[in-house]
Amino acid sequence: MKIHKINAHIVKPSRYFYILLFFLFFAKISFAEKADREKPIEIESDTMTVDDTKNTSTYQGDVILTQGTLIIRADTLVVREDNQGFQHSTSLGNPTTFKQKRDGLDEYIEGIGQRIDYDGHMDKVHIYKNATVKRGNDIVMGDYIVYDANAEIAQAMSDSSKSKNDDGSAKKRRTKAIINPKKSN
Repeated sequence: MKIHKINAHIVKPSRYFYILLFFLFFAKISFAEKADREKPIEIESDTMTVDDTKNTSTYQGDVILTQGTLIIRADTLVVREDNQGFQHSTSLGNPTTFKQKRDGLDEYIEGIGQRIDYDGHMDKVHIYKNATVKRGNDIVMGDYIVYDANAEIAQAMSDSSKSKNDDGSAKKRRTKAIINPKKSN
């Protein structure tokens, strides 16, 4: 009998494994409960400026937008309507947040960042600077997160610059996902 020596290697998951996990995390996200689109939009703020020539409305100071289950909070919210009638918005804050019930589920999706852009024509949400998206107990963090609702594709990225550790050494900024196990019944 021959004995073969086997060198054991610890296999580290490739970056594609983590990308796959991220896409699985977002695969079933629906940012809007379908009924929300039919509900009126209510916006509260300290001031409001409407520019009909540019089809824009600017809301400033403790802004709260509500449409059905969607709630956006910001310091400033700019809403634009393009020539085709699609809505686009930019919310700015320190931070700005959104929360919305997922369609057909008793679960919410929440996002936080310094800036959140919504493109109504392309149905994309962009979250900038210290971006976090939470769905149930799962969380994705990065410097920038984009979600394409039509294609059901999400992508998180981190700034290529390096921050400093407490000891002054360079530390590369990275994305992070926390995916909790599903509870079995």
